[in-house]
Amino acid sequence: MVEGALADAEALAKTINSKLCGAMLRDGYKAGFKPLRLTRHSDTIPYSMVWSVKALTVIGGGLGGLAAAITAAEAGASVTLHEAHRTLGGRWRSTPVRKKAVANPSGNPPTYRAHEGPHVIYRDGPTWAWLRERRLLGVTCRVPLSAATRFRFWHEGRLRRVPPIGFLRALRISRRRDVPVDRSFRAWASKVVGEEAAEMGASASGVGIFHHDPGSLSAAFVAERLSRVYSIPPPASYRQGSWGAMFEEIEAYARSLGVSIELGSRMTSLGMGMTIVATELESARMLLGDDTLEWPSGRAALLDLGMKRDRHDLFAVSDLDTAGWLENFTVPDPTIAPRGEHLVQMQMPIGSETTKADGVARLETIADHALPGWRERTTYRLESLANARTGAVDFPGTSWRDRPAIDRGDGVYLVGDRVAAPGLLSEVSLNSGVRAAELALA
Repeated sequence: MVEGALADAEALAKTINSKLCGAMLRDGYKAGFKPLRLTRHSDTIPYSMVWSVKALTVIGGGLGGLAAAITAAEAGASVTLHEAHRTLGGRWRSTPVRKKAVANPSGNPPTYRAHEGPHVIYRDGPTWAWLRERRLLGVTCRVPLSAATRFRFWHEGRLRRVPPIGFLRALRISRRRDVPVDRSFRAWASKVVGEEAAEMGASASGVGIFHHDPGSLSAAFVAERLSRVYSIPPPASYRQGSWGAMFEEIEAYARSLGVSIELGSRMTSLGMGMTIVATELESARMLLGDDTLEWPSGRAALLDLGMKRDRHDLFAVSDLDTAGWLENFTVPDPTIAPRGEHLVQMQMPIGSETTKADGVARLETIADHALPGWRERTTYRLESLANARTGAVDFPGTSWRDRPAIDRGDGVYLVGDRVAAPGLLSEVSLNSGVRAAELALA
């Protein structure tokens, strides 16, 4: 019986062109490590990989760690994932937040589904494609057309319905293919469209950068983010009911592939086998004992507000003065707040010398104009500080290729949003996770 089964397996393996499939797998990572875009994973994974089963340990259960674990498991590897927290998701976790004391006859306090800062997935990016291939997107929401009338720009201390001409000029040049890596956005754009327009363009990119001085960063880095964030139609998409619910489905999918997930399992050292470290860069530095694991990131004050709904509340405000951002997440998805209420999340990038209180004060000033009477309507408020938790930033002369390498040698691979992989914000984590798995199984 065993001999017959092996003979059948051998015959089936011969019907698969493993070299061709392997080329497809490798080509998927060229030109930016784009994740696999194969329609049926069970039919397209090279059998040469499946028969050579490898054991793999993944440390960290955020998007990057799960992408690595799933990619490896789909290729036949035996995978164990360790997550220090009791739930998966990393910064994508959405926490049911209890409101301040509010009468509730049902006895079940209404909740908001809030993230650590604003969270969207761009439909033109690799994260969307990777999740869609595995049918893990669930029900998604897009920005409704009516929201366009409730979008404003904050410029020179006041709200503007019409975007300034300078901003439009900066946006136009951000789509050029010859944007330099070795010059700052401020220096490059000022020569092309003038200093004022360059500053507006840099500040507008803040929603995708979280840095207090985006103009000082590489022109190519800023331009890519500016052009993607302000694409028409808007590429941003939202998961109905929050992204936290999606990670429950990702976990179930990973387990169905045989991934062993150990929650509440904090690793303090590496094992002997193949290991993918998908933690914050600071944690990876300690775990690997490698002081070279550094790359700059942003720092931002965050302000979340839950409030009684008012028809005058705006959908979003782009701060062209100081790179801030305000967004009413219940406009695309009303299910993340109690009925008749809004959940607004704001961010203000700040330098190392600026306090969280100063950043929050700037956000409150914008809220005074965007959300009339918000103080009297507020039922929930949360202030926080995101420090080195907002992804990599590249200064002039550097690009994603110069960040800490994924392959650390000796069977250790690094995953995260500040490593050598392309993409916008969390796309870096996903791309590095897929790439790390590919390298580990090579």
